[in-house]
Amino acid sequence: MIKVLVVGKGGREHAIVTALAESPTETEIYSFPGSDAIFELAKPVEAHDLDSLIAYLQEGDFDLCVAGEESYLVTGKGLANECARIGVPCWGPPLESAQLEASKEFAKEFMVRHSIPTGGYAAVDDADAARAAIAGKYPTVLKFDGLAAGKGVAVCLDEASAEEFIDEVLVQRKFGEGRLLIEEFLDGPEISIFASVVDGEYQILAPARDYKRIFDADGGPNTGGMGAVSSLEMFEGDLREVIEKSIVAPTVAGLQKDGLPYRGFLYFGLILTADGPKILEYNCRFGDPEAQAVLPMIEGDFASYVLAGAKGELKEDLVQFRDGWSVCLVSASAGYPASSHSGDVISGLGELSDARIYHAGTKRNDGGDYETAGGRVYAVVANGSSRQEAVERVYAESDKVSFDGMQRRSDIGTCNF
Repeated sequence: MIKVLVVGKGGREHAIVTALAESPTETEIYSFPGSDAIFELAKPVEAHDLDSLIAYLQEGDFDLCVAGEESYLVTGKGLANECARIGVPCWGPPLESAQLEASKEFAKEFMVRHSIPTGGYAAVDDADAARAAIAGKYPTVLKFDGLAAGKGVAVCLDEASAEEFIDEVLVQRKFGEGRLLIEEFLDGPEISIFASVVDGEYQILAPARDYKRIFDADGGPNTGGMGAVSSLEMFEGDLREVIEKSIVAPTVAGLQKDGLPYRGFLYFGLILTADGPKILEYNCRFGDPEAQAVLPMIEGDFASYVLAGAKGELKEDLVQFRDGWSVCLVSASAGYPASSHSGDVISGLGELSDARIYHAGTKRNDGGDYETAGGRVYAVVANGSSRQEAVERVYAESDKVSFDGMQRRSDIGTCNF
């Protein structure tokens, strides 16, 4: 029996909780802050902040804590740091290592220091310095230095879009205090690589590709993610070996060299340029919605695998990866991403027969029905032996579920392929 607490409340955490619950090793799962959907598989936690959560972990004799959301890794003294203090293994890096995600500037300095291929950049504090760094060169990439729930990045094609984002970050302070990075625009298809990192060892998991824009053909504003695909077939030719040699291995070695302990999932957001793979960013946890696409591709004892990793042993043989494809299709509420609409009843949830559904922004109403309670509402995930089969299946299954004002893309799994 593994007594585990999963920290987070979204679709990624629903997927993690599901994978733990489906492991052959018996589990007793808790979640904080959780959601109504997560609590169908996990028990709620009597806590309201990091301090009370740590007290609950200490008193509850837990075997494992799994960090889903990135925010808790950098809150206060850090979730993993506090878990270490009370002797609970944590799958998620300590505060000092989580700066790879929490600070884009920290990450860029790390990449440069360890000769990991990436684009050029400058970090600035004010609007005039930002304009000077851009120097009229478009397209350009602007990034808020801190955490911004996946929305702190803008690919600006012209001066008008750059000025709008500069104003949001450095004048309005939409994302809080923090510097702005001006980065070289890199051209090519993107790919998401996930690795389980345990000290100086690592295991590369199935790759993925996500879709950030709200509209088809990658149009409209950025979102937290409107869908994702995953398959081992995305490692075409020697791509896996090249990525491992030039990016993954140097990153893990760099963490060791810099004295940055790491046990947990590490995300590499890459772009496949004409000059080879280059890294755009790190995330110190599973991506969302990529987790919803990747986790159904993992077979084996996921719970024991994560526990062993959190305790310092990478047991690669505990998990295997399915052949074929996984496609994740997100449905979002009316007004998203500028706003979101709540209270719309979701129909058809019981009609799915050949797919999974992971809840992101839902809640039960007084009548016991699920309704919308956020921007990205849920993700339907289907598998297939081919990408086309998985795409057809996920759309057929998603058609069974609906709510007023629903937004979803029609090209997940076909755009950029």
